[in-house]
Amino acid sequence: MKRRHSITLPKWGLSVIASLVLTLCLPLAATAQTSLAGRVYHHPNIMKGMTMGETADVDKAMADAKAKAIAEEEKKKGRKLTESELSEVNQKVKEARKVFDAVVNSSKAAVTVTFKSDTELLMKMNMTTDEDALKAAGVGWMKRKALKAATSMGSTSQKMKYRLQGNLVICSDGSEKDTLQLSPDGKFLSGKTDEKEAFRLTRTK
Repeated sequence: MKRRHSITLPKWGLSVIASLVLTLCLPLAATAQTSLAGRVYHHPNIMKGMTMGETADVDKAMADAKAKAIAEEEKKKGRKLTESELSEVNQKVKEARKVFDAVVNSSKAAVTVTFKSDTELLMKMNMTTDEDALKAAGVGWMKRKALKAATSMGSTSQKMKYRLQGNLVICSDGSEKDTLQLSPDGKFLSGKTDEKEAFRLTRTK
């Protein structure tokens, strides 16, 4: 009966082969990027998903504004505020919060990212405010006009250079950098704030 021979690699054999395979294949994997040119990503209103609208953050901002207002009034009067005066400050804070909520609920920020080439993209943000919704919320005429004008100034159209690093789209306008992230299937493009997803655009083209 013939004896079967088997080939056994030395202990270091597998690690050498693995290193060779990685050396040969990884450069291809790292440089082979899918072209984004021609893609369009869009969201009709990122205001709803923005983390800046989280209740805790808004409550803190309002509390800070209230404390500042009280400190300034007390410094101006040279004494502590009376209960009546504190009640007046509280009422103003409530009104400010009401206006803020009305603005958030009546405003829309549509965002579109168009990849013009493999190195340049166009980011558009179109902000609009529903004046009727502000009116329904009890916001006065002058404030409505001022808020509508202020939000319209937030509409922008900007060309940016970018480079693709894995699933990260690193953008630059020449002075600042920002990073967007592609989903594994390429259907979504998202941005983060403090490690939390701030918005997610859906691919439309």
